[in-house]
Amino acid sequence: MSDEPEAVAARYARRSDAGLYDPLRPEVWQAQQERQRALIGLLRRHAPRALAELDVLEVGCGAGDNLLELLRLGCDPARLAGNELLPARAAVARRRLPAATAVHEGDALQLERAPASLDLVVLSTVFSSILDAGFQQRLADRIWSWLRPGGAVLWYDFVYDNPRNPDVRGVKPARLRELFPQAAIDARRVTLAPPLARRVVRLHPQLWRLCNALPLLRTHRLAWIAKAAPR
Repeated sequence: MSDEPEAVAARYARRSDAGLYDPLRPEVWQAQQERQRALIGLLRRHAPRALAELDVLEVGCGAGDNLLELLRLGCDPARLAGNELLPARAAVARRRLPAATAVHEGDALQLERAPASLDLVVLSTVFSSILDAGFQQRLADRIWSWLRPGGAVLWYDFVYDNPRNPDVRGVKPARLRELFPQAAIDARRVTLAPPLARRVVRLHPQLWRLCNALPLLRTHRLAWIAKAAPR
């Protein structure tokens, strides 16, 4: 059994965001709104049915922010679930989410899900925190097995390495294709580089929009990774 889950937990224990991701910060709420617009665009183009009819799981759900967003967009609480490695974060998610939304604690590879039981698996800055390439591939394969034909992975993660943080590693487009070789991928660049975003909003919040208009300054990819339905 891999010790990567324990290593991931230790990396998260070392992190402190020092309020950098407070949703009231101008660079944070602008990035959230941009990502929401891109997400809605992907869902409108690709979701196989209404969100209320989909079975959805988020791996690495943290405190439940993305699950709350999916509820607002129309997901059925009883068909929505989260998985979180860290007990403290899982406990917060349970307090914030409806009772009908299950939160499963622990290693996602040990999660009991039937094959082809999900329409959508959400992964938000998960694989950049997994440094073991073999564990990455095993997790990707397990997630792929959970998807029904016509289902998809909804992916959000950064592409570039952070030289100031050895606990994370960017996931480049070629690596994403290696992880899900059978998928059809619709991806777009989002999220102005956070260090740059924090600097420019000190001058004026509107500078965020001007800088974000340049795709090369966006560091993350939002992707719909689709499993083909039978013809």
